[in-house]
Amino acid sequence: MSYAAAGVDIKAGDHAVELMKSSVARTRRQGVLGGLGGFAGLFALDLARYPRPVLATSTDGVGTKLVIAQQLDKHDTIGIDLVAMVIDDLVVVGAEPLFMTDYIATGKVVADKIAKIVSGIAEGCVQAGCALVGGETAEHPGVMGPEDYDISGAGTGVVNADEMLGPERVRPGDALIAMGSSGVHSNGYSLVRHIMSQSGLSLSDTPAELGGRSLGEELLTPTRIYARDCLALMAELGTGLRTFSHITGGGLAGNLVRVLPDGLVATVDRSTWSPLPIFGVLARAGAVARPELELAFNLGVGMVAVVAAEQVAASLELLAARGVPAWQLGSVQASAPVAGAQARVDLIGEYGSY
Repeated sequence: MSYAAAGVDIKAGDHAVELMKSSVARTRRQGVLGGLGGFAGLFALDLARYPRPVLATSTDGVGTKLVIAQQLDKHDTIGIDLVAMVIDDLVVVGAEPLFMTDYIATGKVVADKIAKIVSGIAEGCVQAGCALVGGETAEHPGVMGPEDYDISGAGTGVVNADEMLGPERVRPGDALIAMGSSGVHSNGYSLVRHIMSQSGLSLSDTPAELGGRSLGEELLTPTRIYARDCLALMAELGTGLRTFSHITGGGLAGNLVRVLPDGLVATVDRSTWSPLPIFGVLARAGAVARPELELAFNLGVGMVAVVAAEQVAASLELLAARGVPAWQLGSVQASAPVAGAQARVDLIGEYGSY
């Protein structure tokens, strides 16, 4: 008997590492020590820049969006989604992302496929400005199918203690600035797949609303990474930037409430934007009610910045210059105590057509 006979191919794993080295090298930044092959990734923290450092960490995966990638046999962008889900949680507290590690579990190591996955993770790290300092690929024969895989990652960032963002900085009268999403991002795909299975939609379908793109192409659109844009806003606005809210599972209401202190309510005006066409396609195909759409999907808003009212124009100007669709979404007001967290986010008005 041998390890290979049990389904684990060490040589294929080694070959995958060789194929991914050039992608990982693209992510190298100041502070990284050593290279691939060690037992741990090393990073030297710049204490001159961060004299009162607070480390921030986050971990995540991409959920069942992986199923779409596997069905389409397209694996070079799903890693971007992974970085977005991990790193954009760090910047919510004002942390600069420093480095990330990844974990890939698969039923059978196919070196070229693993290298494509890692190339996407590396591209995401380049977009986010962080380094990919290590990872692990695990082969699980007999537990996962040979075509199956799952990915996860963990990231670390740093912020000076006196520069941390959070609910305690939010004030009555502050404005909510929306940053547009690139699509469904990486949440709600169990509902997406349920809609498809019940409605007969196919990944090869090309609904007119998508302008010639197939449903599969639209659903695999990589999650927009906002890290550098958020850090640029921090640098530009100073204390006028209160905090961020990363709009992931739970939608706008479920995530905005996480950055609101007691006694404040956020009012979101639906009439300020039209959800992206993909959400209309899904809503109609599945006869999904609006409250359920707002619970599962971002509906076109991937990140929200809470800023001082006098900083709205500067925020919108900076984001426009960086190519990020942005608009004033609503505002924050004082309120008497209310029962239930969701009640502290008030969605008013009607969406534009979608």
